[in-house]
Amino acid sequence: MIVNYSDQEIVKGEKSIFLAGPTPRGEGATSWRTEAVDYLNEKGFNGIVYVPEYSTWKPKESYIDQAVWERHGLENATVILFWIPRSIPDMPGYTTNVEFGYWLHSGKVIYGRPDNAPKTKYLDWLYNYDFKDKRIHNNLNDLLDEAIEMTKED
Repeated sequence: MIVNYSDQEIVKGEKSIFLAGPTPRGEGATSWRTEAVDYLNEKGFNGIVYVPEYSTWKPKESYIDQAVWERHGLENATVILFWIPRSIPDMPGYTTNVEFGYWLHSGKVIYGRPDNAPKTKYLDWLYNYDFKDKRIHNNLNDLLDEAIEMTKED
């Protein structure tokens, strides 16, 4: 598995998962993406995992560089996994909302959030309205399992 962080050049490959969702704000917060990367590694995922955070897990230095990196990662991803464990004020996910709407009809999006995540009703409604056959996951590991399945060759 190749973990591609946003302070590195974009790695391109046959199968990849972009971990989209809110990024913790502040030095003391732990990213949900560490758990996701660990789980994918344990499951033996052998593709690229795009992590839109620095490899040092420190706050970003350049907004534009970050936005450009994310755009390239989202374009190259086989699966765009939206996990939205929104928490206000430390993980509001405002940019996540825009990205969700922008990429929703790319054919690559899967979505989930914890049951107690605030301000996700519209995202739930939109996802259900447009994709009646897709499931909203309330467990990160289940969502990651679906992402792995989506990257397997037919």
